[in-house]
Amino acid sequence: MRSSKSRGFSLLEMLVTIGISLTLAGITTMAFVPVLKQQRVADAYNTTLTTMRRARDQAAGDMRIYVVTFTAPGTVTVQQAGPGISTCQIPPTGPVLITMTLPSDITYHVEPGVPTSNSTAPTTPDAFGTAGFTFDLDQSNNNPGIASICFNPDGTATDALGNMSSGVVYLGRPGDLYSMRAVTVWGATGRIRGWRLYNPGGVNTWSQQ
Repeated sequence: MRSSKSRGFSLLEMLVTIGISLTLAGITTMAFVPVLKQQRVADAYNTTLTTMRRARDQAAGDMRIYVVTFTAPGTVTVQQAGPGISTCQIPPTGPVLITMTLPSDITYHVEPGVPTSNSTAPTTPDAFGTAGFTFDLDQSNNNPGIASICFNPDGTATDALGNMSSGVVYLGRPGDLYSMRAVTVWGATGRIRGWRLYNPGGVNTWSQQ
């Protein structure tokens, strides 16, 4: 009667298989790294945009004043004005509605190379400021570098003195110019818009998202 022997993998075959698997895993990981980096920028941008919109909507819904405050490197807080306060209160003394933090590799900052003119194309986002400040939320009143803004029940956005306040906030990955994003707000309407930096024709240009 003929006997049969079962044959397993040799050590060399196993090593070759493991080597191929590790190589494929490395290639896959390298391919996904840029995608993951872009996703983290998108998450930070969306966090900023939606937090500001939530503050505006909450003010209208509650008929109260809500204050949005940005803190470097990557925190944004929405807080209610104090009890009985009917005007913009900066800093606020009411309860905190929400505090959001950006991914660790994304910060609020201005990367060198973004447009700096508010009169000649390509301009800063909505032609606000000259990109000299990361937070420039009272630019319309010639009061640069302000990091807080009030959203009122009537939909407007104002500064600490009650003036209509328009401005911009910048964010991105440090050292990565084309990761830059921006969010603008218009005081008279409370309209909030998002922006992304592109390089069409070799010219750095902000495009509304």
